[in-house]
Amino acid sequence: MESIKEIFRIGYGPSSSHTMGPSRVAAAVGKKYADAASFKVVLYGSLAATGKGHLTDKAIKDALAPRPVEFEWRSSIFLPKHPNALKITVFNSDDLQIGETLAYSVGGGKVLYEGVEEDVSQQIYPLTDMASILNWVLNSGRAFWEYVQEYEESDIWDYLKEVWITMKEAIERGINKEGVLPGGLNLPRKASSYYYKAQSYRDSMQRRGLLYAYALAVSEENASGGKVVTAPTCGSCGVLPSIMYLLNNYYNIAEMRILKALATAGLIGNIIKYNASISGAEVGCQGEIGSACAMSAGAAAQAFGGTPNQIEYAASIGLEHFLGLTCDPVCGLVQIPCIERNPMAASRALDADLYALLSDGRHFVPFDNVVRVMKQTGCDLPSIYKETSEGGLAIFAGNRLLNKNDSPADGGEHNE
Repeated sequence: MESIKEIFRIGYGPSSSHTMGPSRVAAAVGKKYADAASFKVVLYGSLAATGKGHLTDKAIKDALAPRPVEFEWRSSIFLPKHPNALKITVFNSDDLQIGETLAYSVGGGKVLYEGVEEDVSQQIYPLTDMASILNWVLNSGRAFWEYVQEYEESDIWDYLKEVWITMKEAIERGINKEGVLPGGLNLPRKASSYYYKAQSYRDSMQRRGLLYAYALAVSEENASGGKVVTAPTCGSCGVLPSIMYLLNNYYNIAEMRILKALATAGLIGNIIKYNASISGAEVGCQGEIGSACAMSAGAAAQAFGGTPNQIEYAASIGLEHFLGLTCDPVCGLVQIPCIERNPMAASRALDADLYALLSDGRHFVPFDNVVRVMKQTGCDLPSIYKETSEGGLAIFAGNRLLNKNDSPADGGEHNE
């Protein structure tokens, strides 16, 4: 498994796979071919189907500016390696091809290139499943975060502190903003309203209201292209920060304890990513929101003093109860149902944490089995439910909200 820095990428929304990943590819191509005069970009599968709503074309244009870019959208063509594929062809001033790059945006901002083997030196963790790591933890008398510390570089705590600062800033920006989110759905921001309404309640009602507000704040910042942390993706970036912010501010849990909880969350997300997927285009939203819930539940269980078995149980519950969740963004935007799913997952993560802490940590279905089931369920889901906006809420809600021909998600078989 790679460093947990790959799970926690700092960047700008609205999508890690559709915005961050393609932007990285375009920037690399632009740098490699510094003398290029123009580019042609072909987007395949999910990148084409929802690229407009995810601002894929804008991200690529910005990375290659000021040189012109021509786009082709091939939403019905899915390349074998991954549903999120793009090909960039490079031309000189005489309009002659001088290069071509085929790449895959595989989730969480990670990019793979056709013909380039993954660098095995980046695989720093020798144990790659929960059972083995749990055994290491129990036999050594150490914690999950100590396993992270054992194999990460010495700057990991500085990096996690930067992650934590970015998460807090996204919440604090989000709860102080009002207005309508960009994209054409005219969806109003709700975080500020939820935050101030929560002040009128007490105890559990206030705590729950604040949690909703924090998760909404980050998700709305992401939807407007703000700076966020993938946890593990942009679409699910509001879940973990909202839990950590609540623990820090409401329960007065110290910052270093928060950083250790983030390390554990990163490890849980890493296990899911390595053994299954965190890409909505590959396994549906269970890979995004489900993974975020598992990460947050495990992190909260650790912060509240849970045993390793209870932490593993909390993560299992968090993922198990999102199995089969479809990725069906209305008009290809990371707004409906994406934003609302973040506070719901945050709430469920706290429930999973409490449920696990009240137990002795023993349960029937181990975390690794839940991850395997999630992967198989994702394989079995039809492509219309995997970030193509061709089924589910994207159809039944989208047709009501916008005329299909005017949809910002329209990325069908055409050239631009």
